[in-house]
Amino acid sequence: MDKFTNEEAEILKPFFSNLDKDIFVLVNLPEVVKGALFSRYSRTAKSIRRLLLDEFINDEKMGFKEIVAFSEKMGYDQVVATQKAEEFYDRVLVGYGDDSVAELGGAHIACENVSNIVSKILEDSRIGISPLEKSTRYVYFDKKIEGEYLYVREPGIMESKYADEYIETCDSLFDSYSRLIEPTKKWLMEKFPQDSETSDRAYGSTIRAKACDILRGFLPASTKTNVGLFGNGRSLEFLIIKMHSSELAEARDVAKEMQTELMKVMPSFVKRATGKYGDPTINFLAKTKIGMGTLSEKLFSGENSPFSEEVTLTDYDKDAENKVIAAALYPFTDVSFETIKKKVKAMDKEEKIAVINEYIGKRENRRHKPGRGFEHTFYEFDLACNYASYRDLHRHRVLTQQRQDLGTTLGFDLPPEMKELGIDKEFSEKMLLAKKTNEKIKSEMPKQSQYVVPFAYRIRWSNYLNLRELYHLVELRSTIHGHPDYRRIVLKMFDEVNKVHPRLVEHMKFIDRREIGLERLESEKKIDKKIEQVKKKYGE
Repeated sequence: MDKFTNEEAEILKPFFSNLDKDIFVLVNLPEVVKGALFSRYSRTAKSIRRLLLDEFINDEKMGFKEIVAFSEKMGYDQVVATQKAEEFYDRVLVGYGDDSVAELGGAHIACENVSNIVSKILEDSRIGISPLEKSTRYVYFDKKIEGEYLYVREPGIMESKYADEYIETCDSLFDSYSRLIEPTKKWLMEKFPQDSETSDRAYGSTIRAKACDILRGFLPASTKTNVGLFGNGRSLEFLIIKMHSSELAEARDVAKEMQTELMKVMPSFVKRATGKYGDPTINFLAKTKIGMGTLSEKLFSGENSPFSEEVTLTDYDKDAENKVIAAALYPFTDVSFETIKKKVKAMDKEEKIAVINEYIGKRENRRHKPGRGFEHTFYEFDLACNYASYRDLHRHRVLTQQRQDLGTTLGFDLPPEMKELGIDKEFSEKMLLAKKTNEKIKSEMPKQSQYVVPFAYRIRWSNYLNLRELYHLVELRSTIHGHPDYRRIVLKMFDEVNKVHPRLVEHMKFIDRREIGLERLESEKKIDKKIEQVKKKYGE
C-alpha cells in the first residue's frame, strides 16, 4: 500500500474514492485521462495513484492541469482543452495499441429525433455499447410541433415525386393513432374497472400502457425516437464507421454528428472513424452491401417466401446433450476435454440426467442462470413477427441477429382488442394505405421505402443463440407484464426447442404462460410499494 505525504494526499483526494484501500474508484477525471492512465498501468510497477501523481500530474508537459481544469470548472477554452487532451493521449500511448486502450474510456451520448429505422442501427452493437430508447409503451406519440407530427421526413423521399404521398400516409397513420388514444383508454377502463386495492397512479399508468400497446401498430417506422447510448471509445468508433457505410442518408448524418460531438470529449478515441483509417473500412462495408445485394437479387429473382409461421427452428445441434454435459463437467475435473467427452458418450440416460440436474436443478428464480456449459450448443431460428415486437426482442445481444429490410409482403398483425373496440376496419384500411405507398416508393428507393411501413407489419429476422441465452430470453420475455406479442414469440421458441431437447429445457421453469387483460398492473402495484418505501426513507 502506497504512503502519501499530506500534500500528495490533498492533490490525489479529488480523483479517487479512497487513498488507503486496495479497491477504489477513479472520479473527476476526463475519459481520455482514465483511458491513458489504465493503459500505462499495464506497463509499470507503480500503483495507479502513484502513477497519476508522478507521471501525469507532476509532469508539466502532459498538460494535466489544463485538461482537468476544463473538466471540473467548464470555464477553460474547450478547443485548447481538447487539443491538450489529444496531445496527452498521444504522449502516453507511444508504443501502445490504440484499439484496446480506446476500450478504457467511454461516453454517454444522446441521439434524439432519429427514426425507428436508424434507432435499430444505433442499437445493433453487441459488445461495448449499452442503449436505451424512448418507449412506445409509456409515452404517447401524438404530439405535434409547429403543426407537424414527429416523424422523419426522409431526404430522398422528400426530393422525389412520392413526397406528398409519403406525408399524407404518415399523417393519416398518426391521425388515427392520436384520435384513438382517449376512446381506447375509456374502453379499457370500462372493461377493467379500478378496484379498491389499486391506486390512481398504478391504475392510470396501467391503462396508459395498455392503450399504447394496442395502438402502437399504427406508428410508421419513420416515427421519431430518442436513443441514449453509453459506450467505450472503440465500440463507438466502429458504430460511427458502420453508420457512415449505410445506404440511408439519415444514418450517415447521425454518424457525422456523433463523431463531431464525441470529438469534443474524447477525440483520440473516435478520430479514426473517418480519414486515413476509417474511410477504407467504410468503403469496404458499403461495397460489400452493394455487391451482396446485387448477387442476392440475381440468385433469388422471382422467388418469394410468404408468411407462414412466426417461429421456425431451422437448425440445432444434434449432439447438444452430450456437448452440454461435457462442458458442464469440464471446469470441475483435471482431465482433457476429449477424455470427458468419451466418458459422457458412454453414460446411460440416468447418469446424464443426474449431471444436468446437479448443474441446473437448484434454480430458485430466473436470475439463477445456467453455467457456461450451456453455451456449448446452438439454436437457429427464422422469425417473422411484427416490427413492434422485433424492436423489443432486438435488445438481446448475447446472440447473433440478422434482419431483412422492413416491408409489407409478410402482412401485419391485428391486435385482438381492436375488434372489440370496433376499430379493426380502420386499422386494416390504414395498413393497406401504407402498403400501397411503400410499394410505390420501393420501386425506386427500396431502402427508403421502409420509413412508411407501420409497426404492425412483420419483419423477418434470424436469431442464432446458445442454450444459456435461450434460458434468459424465454424466462425474461415471457413474464406476465410483457407485451402479449413478444411473449407469444418466445414461448413458441421454447416449444420448438422442447420438441428436440426436452431434458435440456426441463429446468426452464420460470416461464409464465398466464394471460391477463392488464399486463402492467401487478408491476405498477409493486412500484407503488417502492414509492412508499422511498417516502418513508427520505420523506415526501
